[in-house]
Amino acid sequence: MGGGLAGRGEGRGGGRAQAGPEPEPRSRPKMEAPGPAPQPRRFTWEEIAQRSARGPPPQERWLVIDRKVYDISRFHRRHPGGSRVISHYAGQDATDPFIAFHPDKALVRKYMSPLLIGELAPDQPSFEPSKNKKLVEDFRELRATVEKMGLLKPNRTFFMLHLCHILLLDVAAWLTIWYFGSSTVPFLISAVLLGTVQAQAGWLQHDFGHLSVFSESRWNHLVHKFVIGHLKGAPASWWNHLHFQHHAKPNCFRKDPDVNMHPLFFALGKTLSVELGVQKKKFMPYNHQHKYFFIIGPPALVPLYFQWYIFYFVVQRKQWVDLAWMLTFYIRFFLTYLPLLGVKGILGLHLLVRFIESNWFVWITQMNHIPMHIDYDKNVDWFSTQLQATCNVHQSLFNDWFSGHLNFQIEHHLFPTMPRHNYWKVAPLVKSLCAKHGIEYHCKPLLTAFADIVHSLKDSGELWLDAYLHK
Repeated sequence: MGGGLAGRGEGRGGGRAQAGPEPEPRSRPKMEAPGPAPQPRRFTWEEIAQRSARGPPPQERWLVIDRKVYDISRFHRRHPGGSRVISHYAGQDATDPFIAFHPDKALVRKYMSPLLIGELAPDQPSFEPSKNKKLVEDFRELRATVEKMGLLKPNRTFFMLHLCHILLLDVAAWLTIWYFGSSTVPFLISAVLLGTVQAQAGWLQHDFGHLSVFSESRWNHLVHKFVIGHLKGAPASWWNHLHFQHHAKPNCFRKDPDVNMHPLFFALGKTLSVELGVQKKKFMPYNHQHKYFFIIGPPALVPLYFQWYIFYFVVQRKQWVDLAWMLTFYIRFFLTYLPLLGVKGILGLHLLVRFIESNWFVWITQMNHIPMHIDYDKNVDWFSTQLQATCNVHQSLFNDWFSGHLNFQIEHHLFPTMPRHNYWKVAPLVKSLCAKHGIEYHCKPLLTAFADIVHSLKDSGELWLDAYLHK
């Protein structure tokens, strides 16, 4: 191809063609300066409040975190903590609960990016105008102080020792019957030991469920399944589904499942009891509820309700991993005790253990909440929400152990991921903030706390009866 470009330029006469004028080089297109970034959509609190999943379709769900507005209308069903707990804050500011429930906030924010639809307008406050601005700011300052003090960092030795003492009690229960036989006294001693195992394992699974032990969530989840599933025979998914809702909106009717016994079994709280009476509703003789509480409350909750409902829950929701963990508990229990007690003996032991566990669980968990304010959600600030729904019990070595440190219920609700061995350290700071804002910090003796459950049921029952008869 000897000619190349020159050969193609030859004329008919064979001479070399004259080179024409060289074309002007193409001018590069001028780079236009980038325009201003698109402005995020701006919203008012009035617009956000309308997206609370109420009213006719489409039932949108928006919430606010650090002035950013997120649309969770579709995401709420995929929320790892459950659909309901995040939906309880639809139409509201969720900054403080978001911080309280998520130890690894940076990781969670990455998954939130696709949900971001805008932010609050510049003239809008960072949270609802109805909330106490100074109290919100003071609590967030307290939260920062807690983090600087390292009070969210766990002492893993504390939790491992607690697990060891549970396992030792479990072994001691079996050895009691194996060595002394299955007569009445060894049988009862073994039942008390196993009841203690169940109660204490309940408090320990609570720690792992709140991500309070390990820095990585996956380890908390794994050990949580072991403790609640293998040591107690219950599903972690069931506990998560109920308990996080309780923490998000404690004592808020229709949002806190712990008060769902109203109105079917009990009339709870002054406001709700009067409302029930005015509506002339009577599912039970509520004016006697402080009496039948001793029958259908502490003795019956676990053996007659939880014991069977948890199996329905895992099958209905197809939580097969949780079901497998639960079965390991029953297989171990029956294999170890069946040769010593026989079928009737092992069934009687299991029922007695659940009876002991149920009484322990109900008295401890309800002493902090039933005597406190119970009402519909009023969307008040995080600090006030927790303080009006919780109370403490005096500290002592016994109270700490017996209640799994839930005698510090106020501190636990304000900082749900805080390791329980640090509650006593933050308590003076919480008391100081309460005093500054004129909020009562309830703390009482253990037996008084138990008695207040009965007194509050009696009071609300009388309020219902008066409204039922005269309003």
